[in-house]
Amino acid sequence: MEFTLLIVIIVLALIFDYINGFHDAANAIATVVATKVLTPFQAVVWAAFFNFLAYWVFGFGVADTVAKTANTMDINLVVILAGVIAAIIWNLFTWWQGIPSSSSHTLIGGFAGAAIAHAGFGVVSWYNVGKDGGMPSGVLIIVAFIILAPLLGALMSYLISIWLLNASKKSIYPKIFTASLMILTIWFVESQMIYYDQIKDPRFDSPFWSVAFESHNIKWFLVAFIVLSISTFCLIFSSLNLNQATAWLKKMQLLSSAAFSLGHGGNDSQKVMGIIAAAVAVYIHTSGVAQESLPAWLDVVLPNDDGAFKMPTWIPLACYSAIAAGTLSGGWKIVKTMGSKITKVTSFEGVAAETAGALTLYFTEHFKVPVSTTHTITGSIIGVGLTKRVSAVRWGMTVSLLWAWVLTIPISAILAAIIYYIFSIFI
Repeated sequence: MEFTLLIVIIVLALIFDYINGFHDAANAIATVVATKVLTPFQAVVWAAFFNFLAYWVFGFGVADTVAKTANTMDINLVVILAGVIAAIIWNLFTWWQGIPSSSSHTLIGGFAGAAIAHAGFGVVSWYNVGKDGGMPSGVLIIVAFIILAPLLGALMSYLISIWLLNASKKSIYPKIFTASLMILTIWFVESQMIYYDQIKDPRFDSPFWSVAFESHNIKWFLVAFIVLSISTFCLIFSSLNLNQATAWLKKMQLLSSAAFSLGHGGNDSQKVMGIIAAAVAVYIHTSGVAQESLPAWLDVVLPNDDGAFKMPTWIPLACYSAIAAGTLSGGWKIVKTMGSKITKVTSFEGVAAETAGALTLYFTEHFKVPVSTTHTITGSIIGVGLTKRVSAVRWGMTVSLLWAWVLTIPISAILAAIIYYIFSIFI
């Protein structure tokens, strides 16, 4: 019975990941569709490709955090089953209504709500102090980023927009600022690199290729590439006429949407990995099966005091494949909301919003914070709207979105608790 439940949870988790893909496809493609840089079909193929490519870029930091949402020693598989089902129901409902709510918070809210119904509030990891001065974790930190993620996205997109606007002027000062930023970016990214003697399991015998393809390094290479690409454009922006500038911005939008799709895949797929890892840990605890006797495809080790966290390759591959397949299915109702109902979006706004969203996702993933890609890109779109005037943002729609964001975790939690109580009668 326990093993059957585990298989059902894994299947449902991957179904949720697929739904997450088409629910959140709008996050990555709304602006490129709204600005007609790509057709809807081209946009979803583009986004799906980079969703899957994220497998080689990101580690398991966010999966680590999600797996520790509740103490796996104090829950059972019915808890996780109820949480996943509640997340699927809320995701489908908000998709049907065209509401860009957070799939991430839906999943965490469902997991936490079912756990509370099973063992009380103490079973949830509300707040954990960060190790060695690092970022704290826990459900309260995730809740805090309901506000912080869109604010960070808005602030970053606003600053990028101001940077681009000033770069279009024939003045030496924006060019001095841009050149200084390029030097600062190269210095910062170099300081974040992991070199050959620090890599635990090098992928290649060659030190150069091992460093170049270390997933931690690839993420920072991408950050450098994004910033340096925009910087290069800023250096020549003032010498371009309107048609040339528009053509360049449309090409850059392909880069920014690809960067955001990478962040979306890397952030959201890891949440499902964390749920599957937690389910395997609970199965081991409740069934009495020894870790050593598990088949190789279930050889999952949850985070411990040494920071170790491993899972068989099929889990991340399946999760990244599912979210990419979901993105290919599109999410046209939410695309309309994101691409036109918040503020009018041109290629200029698209580049600023997607770049800001991508950088926000990369940095939060670095600190293992499972933020909402939906909240991040919505905040970024609002940020570029504010550079024109406050009234350029359709605040009525924005307030409606805020209500959906605030209610997602409690509604998912309550729904999961009800499902848990019903399942407890029969299982």
